[in-house]
Amino acid sequence: MSAIKIGISGWRYPPWRGVFYPKGLKQDRELEFASHALPSIEINGSFYNLQRPENYSNWYAATPKGFVFSVKAPRYITHILRLRDVKIPVANFFASGLFNLQEKLGPILWQFPPSFKFDAELFEEFLALLPRDTEAAHALASAYHEHVKGRAQLDFDKNRRIRHAVEIRNASFIDPQFIALLRKYNVALVVADTAKKWPYYEDITSDFMYLRLHGEAELYASGYTDAALQRWANRIRVWRDGGQVADAHRIDSKVHSKDKRRTKRPIFCYFDNDIKVRAPFDAAALIELLKKS
Repeated sequence: MSAIKIGISGWRYPPWRGVFYPKGLKQDRELEFASHALPSIEINGSFYNLQRPENYSNWYAATPKGFVFSVKAPRYITHILRLRDVKIPVANFFASGLFNLQEKLGPILWQFPPSFKFDAELFEEFLALLPRDTEAAHALASAYHEHVKGRAQLDFDKNRRIRHAVEIRNASFIDPQFIALLRKYNVALVVADTAKKWPYYEDITSDFMYLRLHGEAELYASGYTDAALQRWANRIRVWRDGGQVADAHRIDSKVHSKDKRRTKRPIFCYFDNDIKVRAPFDAAALIELLKKS
């Protein structure tokens, strides 16, 4: 299971209190509880607002050794600026405290809105900008805007790899050129199960895979049946072991070298069906299924 991180998207949800979280548990201890129940969590507050360095430090301190955070990148970059003139905003993001997660920093998730259409030139410019390790991220973060001054954090403990994943929601991305760009920059295409609302593809574009399970039948709400979880477990085993599933739903139909690896492939999988308190229980059930492999 060391190559597989199964978790939840976010952790602060009022309906979870008294259901997943024990009654009476203080809100500021919810992350501690969740991180001992599951090995990874997506930070999604960073999507809505630029966080502060002390937030990342506190999250690091609240979680156990071996825990991993994925970080959802700001919607200001993806949804508002829509990748135009984003060097400084990306610098601000990396200067906001991500380095304080140290070895617990996992992939960065870049989610694009349904209205965002694929533009090959613009997208490649963005992918080329993304730092691949903490040294490159430090160099980029040093260009942060003056409004971040006083709450920027550029120190890091050692050079570490930084992974990136892209989640699409517009059919214009169903283009082999898009897949070629992701492979060129070793960026993962998010396998996003969205109750058939948005594109679902399983192209392997990086040396790791990133899954987001938003709900089997109803977006953000419905849980996953035992049969559905078993299907996900079967697919994750194949991907973890370096292969590609036989019935993969792909944008690029050609078999690529990334489809087969001689070594295990890290997997990050997050449940985002939080409305009806299904996410943490589905994540735990999937972990148990995978332990049997």
